[in-house]
Formats: sequence, structure tokens, C-alpha cells
Amino acid sequence: MLSRLSSWLHRQMPTHEQLEANRFTAPLARRQELFRFTRRSVPRGVAVGLLVGIFALIPGIQIVGAALMCVPFRGNIPVAAAMTFLSNPGTTPFILAASLWLGNQLGYHADLSTFYALYESGAGVGEWAGWLLSDAAPALIIGLFVISVVCAALGYLLSMWFWRWWIGRKHRARRVRPVRADAQTPDSAP
Repeated sequence: MLSRLSSWLHRQMPTHEQLEANRFTAPLARRQELFRFTRRSVPRGVAVGLLVGIFALIPGIQIVGAALMCVPFRGNIPVAAAMTFLSNPGTTPFILAASLWLGNQLGYHADLSTFYALYESGAGVGEWAGWLLSDAAPALIIGLFVISVVCAALGYLLSMWFWRWWIGRKHRARRVRPVRADAQTPDSAP
């Protein structure tokens, strides 16, 4: 199952020529390490994607911000872009509620009942802006920052562990694989 997913992902990845042909990705295409799946770039991409994806919470800014942040950190841009989708319309209310709760625990004040009332009533941008301009904004921002940093660190460590497990699994399978009798080895070559 994982090998099929991996091969599907490799088929969906744009080629180097396609990236150079696009005027927006051409400057990044010259830096090929930003698109390679290596043991260092993938965990960096996961961490950057989670950090930006959870902290920004604005769909257009998330992917662009993750891609731009991958450049100095040499993270994998496709992985970072994919990780920003963790914060989606289904998870955003939970992320916001958790960040407000955490901000309240850290000493800031944000009324969670007002947040839930605005969410349930389908409040407009003006009502949300008025609520954020009260003392809820520091609690929200501090909470989002802490949650995004913790998730980025956990994502980095988990992806490093997964990468190591995946490569070890491939090496063990290669060692166990039977050698074909008709295959020539370098020692048996004439």
C-alpha cells in the first residue's frame, strides 16, 4: 500500500522542466534540493508546513508562506505545502478553540463563550474583527504560536523517525530478497 502511494506521488510530482517553465516557480527550480525527498529535507518540510499551516490559518498565505520559508531552511516544498492542509475547515475551529484555551491558561483573557456564539451564529467579518480587537487577540496569537511550534517539533521528530523506519525496512527487504540464479554478479562476469 505504501509503495503504491509512493509511486503515485512520484508520478504526480512536476518535472524539473515543468517547474522551470513556470514563471512563478522558475527561481525555485534552480535550487533542486528544495524538491528532493531526502532524510534532511522531508522533516524540515514537515516542520515548516505545520508551523506555517497552523499559525497562519489563511489558505492562500499558508502554501506560499511555507514555500518561502522552505528556502532558507532547505525544506522540501511539496511536503511543506501538503502539511499546510492539516488546518482545513474541519480542523480550524478546534485549532482556534485550543489556542484560545491555551492563551487563557498562559494568563491572557479571551471569552470562549463569545467565540462559540460568534461561530454558531455565522458572524460576519466585522463582528469577528471586533472580537479580535478586544483582548482576545493576544490569547489567540500566543496560543496559535505555542501550538504551531509544538506541532512543528513533533512533526519533525516523527517524520525523522518514519524516514529512518522506511529506509531500514527497504534495506532489510533488500537483504532478505533471494538472489536469482540467472543474474550475473560482478564476480561471475567473464
